[in-house]
Amino acid sequence: MEYDVAAIIRGYAQGYFLMADESNNLGWYGSEERTLIPLDERFRYPKSLQRVLNQERFTVAVNRDFLGVVAGCANRDTTWISPELEKIYWLLYQTGYAYSFETWQGDKLAGGILGIVIGGAFIGESMFFDISEGSKVAMVKLVERLRQRKFGLFDAQMMNPHLARFGAYHVSGQEYEILLKQALSTSCTLI
Repeated sequence: MEYDVAAIIRGYAQGYFLMADESNNLGWYGSEERTLIPLDERFRYPKSLQRVLNQERFTVAVNRDFLGVVAGCANRDTTWISPELEKIYWLLYQTGYAYSFETWQGDKLAGGILGIVIGGAFIGESMFFDISEGSKVAMVKLVERLRQRKFGLFDAQMMNPHLARFGAYHVSGQEYEILLKQALSTSCTLI
């Protein structure tokens, strides 16, 4: 099946995201409110995680094992990342839009965050860990990277208790559109 990268990126740039349902049917979704990860002083994490960061048990990399991160994110009892969506992520990776931000412990992939970069927006699609604290360290290090690179938006799409611990917050769909438009007007790189 052929995919139109420009059309997919337009969909994300308009505030939609791709997801598969229980039958692996892929569709575009939007929501009345969006979850954002703060890129300012509102970002926080548990003190216990600071000890892990201080131990420097993990190293970080970008796109060292993109397919490994996609597989890790999809490896759940119930997943919205269908085989078709995995192919789309691979195509977006090959065309410079999709990225994996990874934590490694030695030569083992510990965890990672899968996202799409458009302008100054990082649209987080999913995250996973195989080694305890791997995804949490990835989150902290990714926020540091996004700040350094002057990104304007870290979209996490939907709230969950894990994201709330990092200061994630809701914005209305209308406010999200404004923030997304501002972020898209800049040009940032993750690498």
